[in-house]
Amino acid sequence: GDQPPHLTLKDDDVPVQVNYELYDGPEGRFCPAGVYEYVPREDDSEGMKRYHAQNCIHCKTCDIKDFNQNINWVCPEGGGGPAYDGM
Repeated sequence: GDQPPHLTLKDDDVPVQVNYELYDGPEGRFCPAGVYEYVPREDDSEGMKRYHAQNCIHCKTCDIKDFNQNINWVCPEGGGGPAYDGM
C-alpha cells in the first residue's frame, strides 16, 4: 500500500532559496543514493528541487548533513531500514 513519506521538509523554500542559492545544493552531493536533485525550471533557471524518495537507502546522511536541519527523516513504515546479511 501507500506509505506516508519518510522524508519531509520543515520549510519547502529552504532548498532553493538558501541551500541552492548560497551553497549550490549540497543535498545533491552528500546523498549517496541520488534522492535530491536540482533541475532547470521551464524558464531555464536552475533551482527547482526534485525528490527521488524511492532511491533512499535509509542511511540518514541527509538528516545528519543538512546544516539547516530542514530535512526531517523518519523510519519508514514497517521497519527500521535495510537488514543486511552477515552484519
